[in-house]
Amino acid sequence: MPTDHELTPARAGPSIEGPRPRMPSRRSLLWKYAAYSAALVTTVLAAVGAVTGYFAYRDSSAAEEALLREKAGAVAIRIANFVAGIEESLAWAVASGAHGAADRSELRVEVIRLLRRLPPVTEIRWIDPQGREQLYISRVALDAAESGADFSADPRFIGARGGGAHASPVYFRRESEPYLSLAVGSPARAGGVLIAEVNLKFVWDVVSRERIGENGLAYVVDSRGQLLAHPDLSLVLARTDLSRLPHVSDAIARVPVARIETRNLAGATVLSAGAPIARLGWTAFAELPAREAFAPVYAGVTRTALLGALGLLGALAASYFLARRMVRPIRALGEGADRIGAGQLDQRIHVGTGDELDALGAQFNRMAERLQESYATLESRIAERTEQLAAASQAKTRFLAAASHDLRQPMHALALTVGELRETARAPELAALARRIDRSVDALEDLLDALLDISKLDAGAIAPEVRVFPLQSVLERLADELGPAAEEKGLRFRVVPTSLWTESDPTLLDRIVLNLVANAVRYTREGGIVIGCRRRGAEAEIVVADSGIGIPEADQARIFHEFYQAGNAERDRAKGLGLGLAIVERLARLLGHSVTVQSQLGRGSAFSVRVPIVTPRAASQAPAQAAPPEPGTELAGTRVLVVDDEPDVREALAGLLARWGCSVDAAGSGAEALASGGPPPDLVLCDLRLGEAESGFDVLNRLRVRWGAQLQGVIVTADAAPERIQEARRRGYPLLYKPVRPAKLRALIEQLLRERAAA
Repeated sequence: MPTDHELTPARAGPSIEGPRPRMPSRRSLLWKYAAYSAALVTTVLAAVGAVTGYFAYRDSSAAEEALLREKAGAVAIRIANFVAGIEESLAWAVASGAHGAADRSELRVEVIRLLRRLPPVTEIRWIDPQGREQLYISRVALDAAESGADFSADPRFIGARGGGAHASPVYFRRESEPYLSLAVGSPARAGGVLIAEVNLKFVWDVVSRERIGENGLAYVVDSRGQLLAHPDLSLVLARTDLSRLPHVSDAIARVPVARIETRNLAGATVLSAGAPIARLGWTAFAELPAREAFAPVYAGVTRTALLGALGLLGALAASYFLARRMVRPIRALGEGADRIGAGQLDQRIHVGTGDELDALGAQFNRMAERLQESYATLESRIAERTEQLAAASQAKTRFLAAASHDLRQPMHALALTVGELRETARAPELAALARRIDRSVDALEDLLDALLDISKLDAGAIAPEVRVFPLQSVLERLADELGPAAEEKGLRFRVVPTSLWTESDPTLLDRIVLNLVANAVRYTREGGIVIGCRRRGAEAEIVVADSGIGIPEADQARIFHEFYQAGNAERDRAKGLGLGLAIVERLARLLGHSVTVQSQLGRGSAFSVRVPIVTPRAASQAPAQAAPPEPGTELAGTRVLVVDDEPDVREALAGLLARWGCSVDAAGSGAEALASGGPPPDLVLCDLRLGEAESGFDVLNRLRVRWGAQLQGVIVTADAAPERIQEARRRGYPLLYKPVRPAKLRALIEQLLRERAAA
């Protein structure tokens, strides 16, 4: 990373170019910013439009309010006159004195005349001074005379007695038609009362004739907000309750209305004004749709917007022509800077405006000259360093190629010899010595495998084979391979089951998690290790947590470097190689997975690998897992043919197989193997690279021709190239890498013999 010093720009020092030429006089660039005129015109027009629209809205709202109040007042007056006319007719009939006569026939004639003159009145009752009904005449029911019904406690009789008048609350007959009772009393002290039932459907004619704009209307509600009259008579007959509307509720509560804009029964925005009918406790309303009321305002705003658009277009046109002279030199500067940035350092920028832009172009030209000089020197240095890096890379490749074969051969012989030594050692001292030698050989093999893995990853020689598989299979293999080692150290080793599936290379993912768990086992002295998966959105997080020695925070960013180990006495005693986490980091990068670590010194570490979550596949599509070898399989009497051109390897391998009870024949080439007599072998262990460029694949093919296709063959090689793996899979031969550990070799032989017996 660059240091703070490197990130700090250097201060300008004295110029080394000598005196600069005198620059011509410059003209100001302020006049070229003509684009500001467009913004200014737009702002002014928008402000004028906003102010004009506001005042137009206010004036229109005030005018509409006055108009609606006038219309509502007119409706209220006409309805009041309508009711007053009926009351006057009733009062005239009462005052005529005919109802005091004993002749009931005259009373009946007078009431019938009233019904004819007053169509809204459907029935009339005459109540005598004692509150008894003496006459009942109706348009819709049978007449009755001297029924004697007691009305002495009726509010209508009480309110109108002695020459008064009384209007009852509105009620509905048959739950649909609104009615009003009007009672008028005789001026005589002991006079009777005339009660008329008025059908308020006739008020519909009053409100329907009131024209308010194109779509406005008038309607009347009673003191409870019940609709009494409306141009749509069905709303009245449906007993529509308008008390929930804000302006109606305010009118019922006699609250002064500050705004006339409200919502109607359909939820649309309207302008509404009301006028009370004090005599009856009703309220007449006049309303007009807001869209219609403010149509002139909208039209004015539209005109203002059109004018503003025309003004803006004019301002933009003027700005365009004024700015053209400024755009050209800026474009020339931009194109020149792009060419210089692309590496064309011999390009020069020519502006020719004589202003600040011309001076900027000159600065670009001087910068390009300096960069051209620096670039020429830098190119020679880069070429030199590139040659050195290429030579170092080739040397590394040659060394690792030699190590891949030449180092594995003696290691292979040594591993087999040590395995034979452990088989033959019976004395405790020799057995202990054999175990120590075996551990040293294992350490050397681990180091060699890690070095070769690092080289293959850096060279891009490993190609992932991605497929879908359950993460539980990874956890189970970890438990099988490293669980015994953890238990041998007295550690608790727990694997949490999971049902998640992922898409990755199972072999490489196994290697990543295996290295993490191996580190946890190596650096944990007490406590335990927990391995499991948890869901993180669309990803699964494989966690390896231990209670080991932990990693200092200062070292956590460097533990993934080759051969780096944190400075810790416990870690030094564990004798790690410092390559496991480097391999983990490279494999994760190759697979596109992320690896993170959280650790606290002395309390343990938790490494996490994030992989994608996919939908589980059917069992038939899951990768088949090989059955675990059955322990205790005897190799006594098994005939094995060993083909290897290295005498030490042949002798070590033959000796180890003989200790296991096998009958062994050895050959240094394919010709010797074919020339050997005796019965056909049960198994052939053949080196891949034999003398005189002979291939182990070809030797096995010739041996199968001689002894039959059922002959079992295993390729043993020190060549770890990926193409060798592919070729072995294509030909159907198992592949073992040198050095081969005796336990692994025996497990493979036993598995092949079981497969042959099962076939």
